[in-house]
Amino acid sequence: MKSGIRLTFILRLSAQLLLVSCLGSHLLLAADPAASHPSAPGAGVDKLILGEHWSLQSSAKVEAKGEIVSTAAFIPHGWHDVTVPSTVVAALVKDKTLPDPFFAMNLREFAGVTYPIGGNFSNIAMEPESPYAVSWWYRKQFAAPASYSGKTVWLNFKGINYRANIWLNGKQIANSDDVAGAWRTYEFNVTNTVKPGSENFLAVQVFAPTENDLAITFVDWNPAPPDKNMGLWSEVYLASSGPVALRYPTVVSKLNLPADNSAQLTVTAQLKNSTDRPVKGKLKGLIERVDFEQEIELAPNQIKDVSFTSDQFPQLTFSNPRLWWPAQMGKPNLYPLTMTFEVNGAVSDHSRTEFGIRQVTSEVNANGGRAFHINGKNILIRGGGWTPDMMLRENSQRLQDEFRYVRDMGLNTVRLEGKLETQEFFDLADHEGILVMAGWCCCDFWERWNRWKPQDFEIAQQSLRDQIYRLRSHPSLVMWLNGSDNPPPPDVEQMYLDIETKLLWPNPVVSSATGKATTVTGDSGVKMTGPYEYVAPSYWEQDTPQGQPNRKQCNPGGCGGAYGFNTETSMGPAVPPIESIRTMIGRDHLWPVDDTWNYHAGGGEFKTIQVFSDALANRYGKSDNAEDFAEKSQLQTYEGVRAMYEAYSRNKYEATGVIQWMLNNAWPSMIWHLYDYYLRPGGGYFGAKRAMEALHPVYGYDDRSIWVVSSQYEDVKGLKLTTKIYNLDMTEKFSHEDSIDAAADSTAKIFTLPEVEGLSPVYFVALRLADSAGKQVGSNFYWLSSKPETLDWAKTTWWMTPTDSFADFTALSQLPKVKLKVMSRTERKGEESIAHVRLENPSKSLAFFVRMKLDKNVKGDEILPVIWEDNYFSLLPGEKREVTARYRTSELDTGKSVVEVSGFNVE
Repeated sequence: MKSGIRLTFILRLSAQLLLVSCLGSHLLLAADPAASHPSAPGAGVDKLILGEHWSLQSSAKVEAKGEIVSTAAFIPHGWHDVTVPSTVVAALVKDKTLPDPFFAMNLREFAGVTYPIGGNFSNIAMEPESPYAVSWWYRKQFAAPASYSGKTVWLNFKGINYRANIWLNGKQIANSDDVAGAWRTYEFNVTNTVKPGSENFLAVQVFAPTENDLAITFVDWNPAPPDKNMGLWSEVYLASSGPVALRYPTVVSKLNLPADNSAQLTVTAQLKNSTDRPVKGKLKGLIERVDFEQEIELAPNQIKDVSFTSDQFPQLTFSNPRLWWPAQMGKPNLYPLTMTFEVNGAVSDHSRTEFGIRQVTSEVNANGGRAFHINGKNILIRGGGWTPDMMLRENSQRLQDEFRYVRDMGLNTVRLEGKLETQEFFDLADHEGILVMAGWCCCDFWERWNRWKPQDFEIAQQSLRDQIYRLRSHPSLVMWLNGSDNPPPPDVEQMYLDIETKLLWPNPVVSSATGKATTVTGDSGVKMTGPYEYVAPSYWEQDTPQGQPNRKQCNPGGCGGAYGFNTETSMGPAVPPIESIRTMIGRDHLWPVDDTWNYHAGGGEFKTIQVFSDALANRYGKSDNAEDFAEKSQLQTYEGVRAMYEAYSRNKYEATGVIQWMLNNAWPSMIWHLYDYYLRPGGGYFGAKRAMEALHPVYGYDDRSIWVVSSQYEDVKGLKLTTKIYNLDMTEKFSHEDSIDAAADSTAKIFTLPEVEGLSPVYFVALRLADSAGKQVGSNFYWLSSKPETLDWAKTTWWMTPTDSFADFTALSQLPKVKLKVMSRTERKGEESIAHVRLENPSKSLAFFVRMKLDKNVKGDEILPVIWEDNYFSLLPGEKREVTARYRTSELDTGKSVVEVSGFNVE
C-alpha cells in the first residue's frame, strides 16, 4: 500500500449520493449517521481514507487534460504536496509558499487580496489576474485494496468548494455541472472504474465560487482568503459494500411523558441498490437486546428509505428509557444501533451508530418569544456563535478543547450560521450534551433569491437534502433555520419545508434568525436585533418590551434587551489579553491602536474598535501603552458579557434565548469572542462563566435589585444570601442577609438595595450565596460608579445604542498596591495535570481583578488551553481562595508549571 493511504474499518460510512442526493428517513436520534461495525466479513467494512500525499497545482501551469492527469502517464513535477481536507490557500500556507496570513496585515499582501478592507469578498468578483480565478488540480495516486474485487466500490466527497470535474483512471466520472455546491456531499459508484489490488489515479479539477454562487462566506466576521476557500475542504474516501448499500441509519423518538414514561421509536435507514437488477433482502436492526427485521425488495438502481415503526414493531416502544439531556439538564445518554442488510443470507452492508432518545418541542409564547423544551422541560438557550477556521482547517484536538471551553463556561448551545461542521463536531456535541442551532448563512448569494437561476434552486435543494440527511440523526441538533438575516421567499421556504418534511427532520424549523414573519409559517418567535457594537452593561435590562429605545431603528422583534430569543447579539469588541495582541500584531504595531489593530476587527460597520476604545477611555481612563489598554479591556468585556447573560437569565422565560455573537473567531481578532483564536480565555470568558453558574446571585443595573437565578433542575432549600456594599477604601457601607429557597430552573427577586449615603466614586457590591451547610455555592462581585451611566436611546441603530453619559471608574487607579501570598502545587492524573493555586490577600485593601496565568516554563510561555476554575476575580482584605487549573500534561516544557499572578493593583 502506498504511504499516506490509511485503510480503516469503516467508522463513518455515512456517504451521500451524487446526483441522487438521497431521500428519506425519519430521524431524531442517531449520533453517527453511519458508522459501520468492523466484524461480519464480506459486508462493506473497508474504508480507504484518501488523506495524505495529494498533489496540488494551478491549471495555469498544467497543459494536460483530466483524462491524462488521472493516469500513470502523468508525472506531477513541481506540484505541492497536500493533505486533504485542505483548501488551496490552506495548502500553500502549510507548505510555506505563502506566509502566515494571521499575523499583522500579511493577508493583504497575498496575490488576489484586492477587495476593500472590511468588504464581504463573497459578494465581490475575483480579479481576472488572481491566481485563484483559474481552476486548480488535486491529484491522488492510491492503491485500492484487492478485497474490493467483486464488491461495489463508492467514492465519497464530503465537501467540494465550489465546482469540480472528476476523473478516475482516465475516465471522467463527474463534471462541473453535476458537482456544484459547497454544502453538497457526493457519492459515486466507481465499481467499473476502480482497479482493486492495483494503483489508481484520481484527478479533481476544482473551480472557486463566484459572487453568484451558493458558497461559503464569513460575512463581516473576518477577512476571507483570496481563493474563497476553493478546494476539497472535507473528507475524501472510498468505501465498499455488496449489491445494496445501507446509509443514514437513524432513530426518531416520540415521548409519552409524564403519562407512562415511555418512548415510541421509529428506526429508519436508506438502502441503495447499486445494480441494474431487482434485489430482495432482509433489513435487520438491533438496539441493545431489542431486535427487529423486515423483508425488502428493491427495483434496479432504486434508492429507498425503509422504516420500522413502533406500531408495526411493538418492541420499539421503550419503557423508562435513558433519555438524552443537554449537559445542563442531565446526562446525554446514548444507545447503540446496529443495522445490517442481507442478500441471500450474506451481509451486503451494515452499520453501527449511536442515538439518543429525546424530543425537542418549541412554540411562540404569549410574549412573542420562541420557547424551547427538551423532553418536556423548559430550557433557556444560552449560547455562542461558532465559526470554523478561516481556511476551514480541521484539528481534532482543538475541537475537543473548544468543546471543553463551552461546557466550562456553562453554555448549552452553539449556533452554526451556514458553516455546517464535520461529523466529529456533531459527535462531540452529542457526547458532551451541547445543543446545536444550524441553518443557512446570510449576506451573500444564499439570500439573493431574486437572482437565482434554475440551477441555483437545484443546488439549494440538494444542499439542504444532503445536510438534513447528515445532521438529523444527531440528538444535539435543536433546530434548523431556513434563513439567517432574512426568511426565504414563499416558494423557497415551501421548497425547504417540503424537503424537511419528506426527510422527517424531527426538530423545530424556524424561518430565519430574525423577527420577520412569513406568509408560509408566520411569526418566527426569534429576533436578530443586535447590538453588535459596545453598549453599556445597563442596556440589556433597560431595553424592555414596553419600550425606552427608538424602536424604528431596531430590527423586527424589538431591540436587543433581555426579552424574546435573540439569535445573535453582543457587547461588541473583545480585545484579548496582551499576550495574544503581541502574537497577532507584532512589536512594530503594538501601540498605539492603528490600522493593523483595526484590520483584526470586523467588516461593514465594524471595521474599527473605536467605539469600544472611546468607552474604555471615558470609563477607565486613557491608556498610554498596550498592556494597560489590554488589562482595562478585560474589565470592560467582563462587565459587558456578564451583564448580557445575567439579564437574559434573570428574565427567563420572558427571555427564551440568547446567542453571544460570537463564541470564537476564525482568525486572531479584536472583536466578538468569549475566548480568542489562541484559545486564551480573557475577561469575557470569565464574565460568561460567572453569569452562568448553576446558583447565581445577580445585581440589577436597571433598578439596583438583587436576584437569585437557578439554572439547575432540582429545588434547593435553606440558602443564605449575603449582600454587602464596600467603598473604595473597603469601608463596609451596607450588609444584608436573606434566607431563601430556590426552586428548580427559577428566577426570583429578593430585594432592592436602598439608597446608601456616602458612597465613594467607585464602590463595590459583593454577593455571596451559601447552602444550608455554609458552603458557598454562588457569588458575584460588581464594581459600580456613583456617576450614573445613561444611554442615548434616540440615536439607537440596528447595531448599537450610544452611551450618553459614561460611568466613571477612574478612581480605581487610587487603589493601593497589594502583594498577594501565593502558593501552588501540581498533581497529575494520567494525561491531565491539575495546578492548585492558593491566594491570600494579607492587606487591608482590595486586590482587584486578579489574573492568574499558568506557564509551561520560566520564560513565561503560557499553557493553553487551560480550564481555570475561576479567574479575573477580586479578593477582599484577608480573603483566601484556592482555585484549580486543568491542562494537558504534554503542554509542559519542564516537570512543573509556573504560576504568574497579576491584577489591576497587584504587585
